[in-house]
Amino acid sequence: MNRWAALAPLAVLLLVVVVGALLLMRPGQHQTITTGQMDRTAPAYSLPRLGRGAAVTKAGHRQPYLINVFASWCTPCRAEHDQLLALQSSGIEIVGVAYKDAPDDTQRFLQELGDPYSAVGVDRAGAFALDLGITGVPETYVISSDGRIRAVYRGPLTADVIQREILPALRAAR
Repeated sequence: MNRWAALAPLAVLLLVVVVGALLLMRPGQHQTITTGQMDRTAPAYSLPRLGRGAAVTKAGHRQPYLINVFASWCTPCRAEHDQLLALQSSGIEIVGVAYKDAPDDTQRFLQELGDPYSAVGVDRAGAFALDLGITGVPETYVISSDGRIRAVYRGPLTADVIQREILPALRAAR
């Protein structure tokens, strides 16, 4: 009887770990946000450009585009990277925001995986990402031609998410 009593805390801990893992891995945990973030004007921004050049700003976008908030230290950002490259190759403009990342690390990340962005703004303190309403990386925002947020996707993009959520939002944002 004493042996079972000694194993009870271990069994409870194991149960908590298993339930936690199942909850974290369940499908549908990432989703398009349809309240709060939607249909509001995207915040103005002027971020230092990764590398050289003029600041990355909101000005000058006449077509709908994406803002993708990412970081070199973010494993899901690596997972979605091929999808971003595919979007870029199909002619969709993507502005990258390097969230709380060292510029040298961001440069290495993009050199290793390819650069799908028309420009990358450096957001070392994360202030712009917070203005957007970020909860974590990666996150992708569909910005309409009139500068409004039309869709937000929290989590790594997949081919299914792009077909189901991102492309329809881009078409509607014209």
